[in-house]
Amino acid sequence: MTVHLTLAMSEYDHVRDLTTGRVVPEGISLNCLSLPIEEIFFRFIHYREWDVTELSFAKYLALRAAGDDSLTALPVFPSRVCRHSSVYVRRGGITDPAQLAGARIGLPEWAQTAAIYSRALLTHEWGVPLRSVEWYQAGVNEPGRAEKVPLHLPDGVRLTRVPDRSLDEMLLSGNLDAVFSARPPRGFTDGRADLVRLFPDFEHVEREYVARTGIFPIMHVVALRSAVIAEHPWAAMELYKAFEEAKRRSVARLADVTASRIPLPWGAARTAAAQALLGGDPWPYGLDANRTTLAAFIRFAAEQGVIANRLEPEALFAPQVLTRYRV
Repeated sequence: MTVHLTLAMSEYDHVRDLTTGRVVPEGISLNCLSLPIEEIFFRFIHYREWDVTELSFAKYLALRAAGDDSLTALPVFPSRVCRHSSVYVRRGGITDPAQLAGARIGLPEWAQTAAIYSRALLTHEWGVPLRSVEWYQAGVNEPGRAEKVPLHLPDGVRLTRVPDRSLDEMLLSGNLDAVFSARPPRGFTDGRADLVRLFPDFEHVEREYVARTGIFPIMHVVALRSAVIAEHPWAAMELYKAFEEAKRRSVARLADVTASRIPLPWGAARTAAAQALLGGDPWPYGLDANRTTLAAFIRFAAEQGVIANRLEPEALFAPQVLTRYRV
């Protein structure tokens, strides 16, 4: 019997062979939707329109910590981004992270995964308490964005929702001193000189952070409706194996020095450097290889009031994929 499932996923080279049908999970026929990340998250969280989805790690963690077990994740992480690069300021304004104490900082959602990692940098790396900042929540480039999960803000933390303005507008006009956001404000991406990154040389800083802490930030997970696993317990492992194979093929393409597989000079050399930094696999899936990052993120989310109760990493994933047979 073949199980028919619909998967919603953004476009990634390390998932491409699965979504194009070159890698086929045993016993599963996938109908694949390629959609923008924000649309996937919004539609699935509100309406659960498909069976398997890319999902914000923070939103998934918040749901599970609140006792919602309608979704079950696989330890497959389509998006991983260090977040020193996600702090935007006005040119001529803040130039040092310590200056963020007492600042007015905007973010698209308190429970956005990227914002959680950025606030963890603020407190754990730069020594700035959350309560010393005036926090504002609004859409990055459009007004009207709202939180998608309940919050449990720590005592003394002030968060103001701004429904009628964008973070881009507020930063450009001087009403904000900084923005923490996965998606850059339009004033940065449109080529104007008004907005800059707090860390222009972010790659150097982020490499040092990963090497020192062992934290390679996970942004998104792959989640299934728990009803799918209840009816077809084998489906979790077959999907996991297919995601692993698609990723293996992608890394092999990137590491190929015979031809340029991506339009990026020295792509193979960058792949080799990432493999050296991360112990061989530059994009590890699975629980054990990511335990340090997973445990750190759960701790950050609890400290920041995104979740009220801490979970163990094992509680987040389908048990079928947490152990493997040995020969």
